Amino acid sequence: MQVLLNIPDTKAPFLMDVLRHISYVKVKPLTDEKAFLLTEMQEAAEEMALIKRGKKNARSAEDFLNEL
Repeated sequence: MQVLLNIPDTKAPFLMDVLRHISYVKVKPLTDEKAFLLTEMQEAAEEMALIKRGKKNARSAEDFLNEL
């Protein structure tokens, strides 16, 4: 199982040290760019779920392309 944690910068070194000392846990910090990308992807997935449930309106591809 993989878990993504959001930890305040002031607390991260301590928690990273604790996790590194657990033999069955592999620790791989994310770069700021990767963390941003994951957040954007999660928001997009949540928006798609709202659209599928009819709680949010989708826009046409033409509107999307015109915005670019």
